[in-house]
Amino acid sequence: MFISPAFAQAAGAAAPAVSLTSTLLQALAIFAVFYFLFIRPQIKRAKQHNAMISAIKRGDKIVTGGGILATVADAADPEFLTVEIAEGVKIKVDRASIRGVLQPEAAAVNDNKTSSKTKSKTKK
Repeated sequence: MFISPAFAQAAGAAAPAVSLTSTLLQALAIFAVFYFLFIRPQIKRAKQHNAMISAIKRGDKIVTGGGILATVADAADPEFLTVEIAEGVKIKVDRASIRGVLQPEAAAVNDNKTSSKTKSKTKK
């Protein structure tokens, strides 16, 4: 009448044993994928950004993280830059907040657009 406990336990199949080496290889493969897809490119971008920030000099046209276009007026301080955002208006910004340095060609095009607008206003 009663089912023997040994019989009930013997009916299940044994789970396949997973080797330690295969588990370690899978974890290593996942880490390698994350390193090459996420970590390494971020490190390269950070190095490029640090090199760009350290190369900023007086007279460079920059874009801040807030989108402000400015000309560097003083770059002597290692942490802050004094930038001119309009004629006679200077502010200090943190070097880390600099998003980019404008190329000389792009800056020249912007200056030409500004100077042509100024000239057209003065002619009228």
